[in-house]
Amino acid sequence: MASSRESCPSVKNILLLDSEGKRVAVKYYTDDWPTNSAKLAYEKSLFTKTLKSNAQIEAEIAMFESNIVIYKFIQDLHFFVTGDENENELILASVLQGFFDAVGILLRNNVDKAEALENLDLILLCLDEIVDGGIILETDATVIAEKVAFHSMESAELLSEQTISQALVTAREHLTRTLFQ
Repeated sequence: MASSRESCPSVKNILLLDSEGKRVAVKYYTDDWPTNSAKLAYEKSLFTKTLKSNAQIEAEIAMFESNIVIYKFIQDLHFFVTGDENENELILASVLQGFFDAVGILLRNNVDKAEALENLDLILLCLDEIVDGGIILETDATVIAEKVAFHSMESAELLSEQTISQALVTAREHLTRTLFQ
């Protein structure tokens, strides 16, 4: 009997690299690259192999180290999704497109390295909304962006609530001090 992981479409990694092949945001979902140096070597060789490609207009597909890699570039960012050699290319392409478009929505179409680094928390949340443990959760960019925006608003609200409660504590301490002087 096949395990659910084998029968369910999955992703090995999602990479967002800059125009020099350096990490912006990466997530690995398998132990195919057990060490950080193995991951960095994979990223560097993948970047070098795809560098001369014209993946600006449409996503490209390549076989690389017995994996299917779907990739697309915009400005100084390179988006990659890696799957097993037996994985469905269309499913991997939909993961890439969902990630690519969600980042575009979240960065208000100002997609470049500087903006990506400034909003790295949103991009990492985006990855978490798309794939969990290698299993594909969502590929619709609008849904992904809405969930990420909701999470970031939630944490902003928690921060503002915390600030208000801190202000109340400070005011209470100040009032207590003035009453007992």
